[in-house]
Amino acid sequence: MKAIVLAAGYATRLKPLTDTWAKELLPVGGRPILDRIVQSLSTVADVDAVHVVTNARKAGAFHTWAEGRDVTVHDDGTTSNEDRLGAIGDMEFVIDRVGIDDDLLVIAGDNLFEFDLSELVGFWRKKGTASAVAVRDVGSLELASQYGIVALDGDDRVTDFVEKPADPPSTLAAIATYLFHREHVSLIRAYLAADQPADQPGRFVAWLQRHEPVYGWVFDSTWYDIGNHEQLLEADNRLRAEAGLPERDTYSPE
Repeated sequence: MKAIVLAAGYATRLKPLTDTWAKELLPVGGRPILDRIVQSLSTVADVDAVHVVTNARKAGAFHTWAEGRDVTVHDDGTTSNEDRLGAIGDMEFVIDRVGIDDDLLVIAGDNLFEFDLSELVGFWRKKGTASAVAVRDVGSLELASQYGIVALDGDDRVTDFVEKPADPPSTLAAIATYLFHREHVSLIRAYLAADQPADQPGRFVAWLQRHEPVYGWVFDSTWYDIGNHEQLLEADNRLRAEAGLPERDTYSPE
């Protein structure tokens, strides 16, 4: 199994902070977000390679971060929000560049979670030739409108997936952690070749579940999507408290 961490976005909602910092390398609780994701990946015995995809503006910082780590950084060559490949485009970029023909674990680089990734893998392995997505009840229709909302049947198979609905049918949200069976990885190319949207990986999952089995693994442990300044400060203070560090009124990477 290969892992791809998506870190090529431009984090416009966190400007001006992200004019000088890569969002995925921002310290939260005293450690870069990406450190925590890579540590989680290290607990999954099935993962034999970790690939981080970023853009040309952030590549230098990622290469510096990766020194001494068993991680490969890929620069997708884009330089702005206007010419970005999009998350699904970046998945295809790494798959083609590396020649991946394997099961694929994909995580967004701003995804902070406390669940055990090996539990997700164990759930997925019982489903045969299928893909899977981590799912959490966000408890608010207002919040739900910011995520991909799923419907599950009695066997946890995804029966519907709507990306960022204006009127969410539920609060059961897919978070940006996906497991794609190797037989489904090749369908990323077919999806993009059909002129489907290249951004937001949930859009590929929404398309895939109409053609192949996709299951939702429901968890209830703490999770943060670092999308704006308020979420960043909240996550930082929670993890600072766990590390014995003082709470702060405003976020600073220093």
